[in-house]
Amino acid sequence: MTQPASTTAHAILERCDELATYSSMEDGLIERVYLSPQHAAVNALAGRWMTEAGMTTWQDAAGNQCGRLEGATPGLPALLLGSHLDTVPSAGRYDGILGVLSAIAVVDRIRSSGRELPFALEVVAFGDEEGTRFGRALLGSRALAGTWLDEWWQLEDEDGISLRDAYVHFGLDPDAVGEAARSRGDFVGYLETHIEQGPYLEDENKALGVVSSIAGARRFLLTITGQAGHSGTPYERRRDALAGAAEAVTTIERIARSAQLIATVGHLQVFPDAVNVIPGKVEFSLDLRGEYDTERDKVWLQIEEAILEICQRRRLRLTSIQTHSAKAAVCARRLRDAIADGIRSTGDARPMSLFSRAGHDAMAIAEIADIGMIFVRCKGGVSHNPEEHVTEADVAKALDAFEATVLRLADGYEE
Repeated sequence: MTQPASTTAHAILERCDELATYSSMEDGLIERVYLSPQHAAVNALAGRWMTEAGMTTWQDAAGNQCGRLEGATPGLPALLLGSHLDTVPSAGRYDGILGVLSAIAVVDRIRSSGRELPFALEVVAFGDEEGTRFGRALLGSRALAGTWLDEWWQLEDEDGISLRDAYVHFGLDPDAVGEAARSRGDFVGYLETHIEQGPYLEDENKALGVVSSIAGARRFLLTITGQAGHSGTPYERRRDALAGAAEAVTTIERIARSAQLIATVGHLQVFPDAVNVIPGKVEFSLDLRGEYDTERDKVWLQIEEAILEICQRRRLRLTSIQTHSAKAAVCARRLRDAIADGIRSTGDARPMSLFSRAGHDAMAIAEIADIGMIFVRCKGGVSHNPEEHVTEADVAKALDAFEATVLRLADGYEE
């Protein structure tokens, strides 16, 4: 049967280009954050595409755009497919977006084929995976998983707008956010297609891979405090917070590399930030990720102890605040097997298994459903960058593999 024109790789990439025009940045750069006008616009567009694919649609109480295609009988549990539509600043056009559009296309293909499934299909376009606006990742998927925390209402963006006020301005009711929560009985599993955000598929000349697990992440805001002073102050009298922070950053890298974990310091701010003043305070972030939570937590304790030693030696003070924590998530064997079969159907006899060092909405959904992920080759492993790139040929294979995975699960489905 001929596939609908809207479900080809070429059409998906055109839709990625269209979504890229909804941005709060200029000069062709992409930024689309939670509860913004751009968020509302892409939800409307994704909702239209879901409707055209035969789904009933709604925006849930957390601002996630959702769609549903019933199975052989109405009201069956659903296989949930999806990803996110929000971005980081100066983003690429495929991270998250490709997964949402692939999910819509697969539903359209299955509907058009006339095949009735023993479960429903649902698609979700999460509103906030990146945490760009409020500094807290996975807000959309946490709401759907029922793990929302009321303390988040006090979060503020860089303009001082609270998350609660942003909800109201977007047209949502903060007191109704619990209505977005779903239960384990609602779903037979969750599948997400995502660009790899790493070089391993490209190194092996493979278009697709099976994700084995997703790194558990902890994020911290670290502050090193010393004493500001004139740049003419002798070294032995200095309490230079920036010098201490610089040593701390290189120490973090050394410890993490030795433990084969991922540690990133992506934000650093110096106070008072003047060319002729010794820095009296430095704030910097730490994003620490590992395949296993116990190993990650052990490394954090080593890092904390090492920075405390640096501060003691330099007569500085360290304070740390954990801003994010997510458990490592293991992909279910039955879903990994189905994905592997789907990839084999595209001509790859030996699908590659990959550990995801990046976090994904699947981590939150793992609280209520088995999860599985397909990785798509990304040129150079570059992501969160305008140079993010996938090929039409790889996207075509991803669509075929995704569809085959869903059908494989339907063939082997047992209530």
